[in-house]
Amino acid sequence: MIVAASEFAPLSFEALTLARRWCALPSVKGNERELRRMAGNIADWMREELGADLLQQSFDASPPIVHARLDAGRPITVILYNMYDVMPAAHDGWHCDPFAGDVIELDGIGPALVARGAENNKGPLAGMLVAIKALSERNALPVNVEIVIEGEEESGSRALRAYLQAGDCPLRYAASALFPSLCEYGGGPPRLYLGFSGIAKGVLAVEAGTWGAPERPIHSSNAPWIANPASRLAEAVGHLAKAPTGQITTIALDPQAQALIARLAESFDAAAELQFRATRTFAVAGSDAERLATLLSTASLNLAWLATEPVHGDGVIPSSAAAGIEVRTPPGLDPEELLTELAQKLGDAGMDGARLDMGEVSPGYRFRYEAAGVGELLDIYTQHGRPAQVWPWAPGSAPASSFSRFSEAFLIGGLGRGGNAHDANEFMAVDSIDRFLGSVIGWLSAMSGGNDFSSYTESAKEDGVI
Repeated sequence: MIVAASEFAPLSFEALTLARRWCALPSVKGNERELRRMAGNIADWMREELGADLLQQSFDASPPIVHARLDAGRPITVILYNMYDVMPAAHDGWHCDPFAGDVIELDGIGPALVARGAENNKGPLAGMLVAIKALSERNALPVNVEIVIEGEEESGSRALRAYLQAGDCPLRYAASALFPSLCEYGGGPPRLYLGFSGIAKGVLAVEAGTWGAPERPIHSSNAPWIANPASRLAEAVGHLAKAPTGQITTIALDPQAQALIARLAESFDAAAELQFRATRTFAVAGSDAERLATLLSTASLNLAWLATEPVHGDGVIPSSAAAGIEVRTPPGLDPEELLTELAQKLGDAGMDGARLDMGEVSPGYRFRYEAAGVGELLDIYTQHGRPAQVWPWAPGSAPASSFSRFSEAFLIGGLGRGGNAHDANEFMAVDSIDRFLGSVIGWLSAMSGGNDFSSYTESAKEDGVI
């Protein structure tokens, strides 16, 4: 049975209150003390408010993984995943203290919780748990729920991958997995991704050596005859990827992906996408379908940061230079293998002094349009009057591949609007919290069975998607 969202409308205040409380905890990636404190808060809340069984509570992992189970005695089990780590936030440009948060009227949006983590992903995390609590308190939880929450999503999910790959991992196999999030990106139609791209992080560094460059910063008047590590860094990047987008290579899109992109292009709003991305124009030419195909078929190298030693030298040749890189790959391309190939390419190009150090790697993952949970989510969106845009996969990454042995699908989904993740004034629109709660509650109810999604299947067949 689909539970009406209006029955739970008062829950929006509870979800907002919990989100504000947790956004005030600065569980920034890399801050082990605060990450552990945040994990403890979540575990305590689930024990006290949900009466959940904590299967992972020793916090041996760093950051800790919180794994809880609600066994309602139902025939179907689902996985709900979320995250509690957030990006750093300086106070510059914020309307309030990012780690205190406040409800602020934002132009064109209305009242919104503004805080680091409001959208990504403490707001949805709080809403997800409040929705489960509402159903559980009414003895209306329609499925068994495995809840897995990590604190390292922003850094590659290393601890989570190790936990899920262990032979004795207690996670139960589930019909589907959902990562509840605010998916009305930019205020547009909610998106449904049938997979995720892979990502590998690393550092491209150039240091002095027998090839040249000074072993300590020296006067820049020596530039005509002494090599500059920063210049060699720029040269190395040029050997690895094409400007201005960092394109490394592309894959051939299969017929299903082509069909999904053709359908997606019919409703794609390029102007709204640019506004959402705070950008004036796309870096690639072509029709909407051609741009979408480029986005999804391209393996790219992103420069996340650049630095020299000294950091802000003036009138000097630096002694070293480095760049933080992210290699993003479509599903099917192994990001670790691609990073290894790039390192070999540096050697083949004679880039002495340049070194590529690999960090965390998360491969891409793709699942079927017909997989359990997809039709249910599409139906919930339609019931709320917000039909979804279906993407063959997301340009972003998520730890979907880690869950593949426990579920045939890993969806990121949920109604509601947020924005400015990783930026100043990150927000969650208050008037969309009810929609978010309703979509989570509705999906859980729909997953209990009894719904007919044949119309989605037939439509997909007509369009060549399946």
